[in-house]
Amino acid sequence: MKTILIADDSAFMRKWLRNILEKHAYVVIAEAANGIDAVRLYQKHHPDMVLLDIIMPVTDGLTALKKIKQLDQCANIIIVSSLATKENVMVALQHGAKDFIIKPYFHNLIPTLEKISKP
Repeated sequence: MKTILIADDSAFMRKWLRNILEKHAYVVIAEAANGIDAVRLYQKHHPDMVLLDIIMPVTDGLTALKKIKQLDQCANIIIVSSLATKENVMVALQHGAKDFIIKPYFHNLIPTLEKISKP
């Protein structure tokens, strides 16, 4: 089973994502409410994939993305955000995000995870 770290400042969104993922046999190994915790939990658990929001307190998701990629260039990070501006998408992809999913439209979440988790 693939392990996932969810990083989102919304407890509701974390719970909702957890429910979707667990119904599809993914294991949510940890949850973070801010970018600093996301980086710390990534270091601790080394999940197979990270779902990372952009707007979070303390440290935003794009900064957390950069820090995680510095720790592990092979990290599979998917940005999940309602701020799908062209600039945000481009910055995320340039810094190593595997994909960008627009909230709240998660119809492509599981297919995206399956695509990324293939060797």
